[in-house]
Amino acid sequence: MKTRIGFYGAGDIADLHFAGIEDCSGAELVGLFDIDNSKSKKKSEEYGCVSYNSSESMLSDSSIDAVFILTPLEEHRECAINALKAGKHVLLEKPVSSKVDEIAEIRDLAKQTGKLCVPVHNYLYEDSVIRTKQLLDSGKLGDLVAIYILYNIHHPEEVAQRYPGVIRQILTHHSYITCFLGGAPKAATAMSSTINDGTVEKENLAMAILELENGALAHFQASFAADDHAADNWTFTIKLIGTEGSTRFSHADWVQNQKAVVHSHTYSAYHYSIRNTVRFFIEECIGNGMKPLSNLDDAIKAQKTIEAIEASISSRSLQEISI
Repeated sequence: MKTRIGFYGAGDIADLHFAGIEDCSGAELVGLFDIDNSKSKKKSEEYGCVSYNSSESMLSDSSIDAVFILTPLEEHRECAINALKAGKHVLLEKPVSSKVDEIAEIRDLAKQTGKLCVPVHNYLYEDSVIRTKQLLDSGKLGDLVAIYILYNIHHPEEVAQRYPGVIRQILTHHSYITCFLGGAPKAATAMSSTINDGTVEKENLAMAILELENGALAHFQASFAADDHAADNWTFTIKLIGTEGSTRFSHADWVQNQKAVVHSHTYSAYHYSIRNTVRFFIEECIGNGMKPLSNLDDAIKAQKTIEAIEASISSRSLQEISI
């Protein structure tokens, strides 16, 4: 029997989630709802599924097993709560919420209802990141020394203005990746800046250094201000260094010249990480009862890290992180 899916939100990210469902022979997109009716109708025609007139009508559809929450950040909590109360499993885009207590509320409700609520911590489902974790845990890379996570993809200012800023939009990825590979951070120090024509009020450049549990350091950097097209570029790179070896994952290893919706090129590794996440959620978590590679407790750790980074920038001081 196929797992039947509903989409809560029909923005650009829905295309990547739909591609993930198409990769699963045991899954089917039943329908979607977006507050923009014209967008709902257009996307439903593209996907060959139902366009619901309201979120209530979608959630009351007993044929739907799981709901993907693909809405803007400020709507995540309400949508996730409603979907869980309706008895649906939930795949929830990141950042899960802007507040730790809201993530905890969603986590607790998922436990009460006995339904899955899995954050889209998509980079953890990359084969190379999983292999890095296995090599590190096995001791083959020795003791962890440093993690570098670097991001440089230009976003037009009218697009960047729609996002909460690079700290919450991008460093959230850096945070859950670091927790997965190196454990929870103990302290953070950070700086941020805005470099544009003056139309963006939010930061579009940020850097942070974190001390991890074992004494290793994590180096975060994110920028919407400019692309990096130099050799061995830092478009998006994850590098881990241990006393006995090191690993690297890079978007630069899979590049199409085709312009993406926003980006100058299509970085297909990102697309496949979403597909891998969707497939794992449907086939392994729902289908086989496996635990996700990252859960809402990890989302709380990531959010606490983000809040410490913001506090460090505000106070211009080192911030301890209690996790």
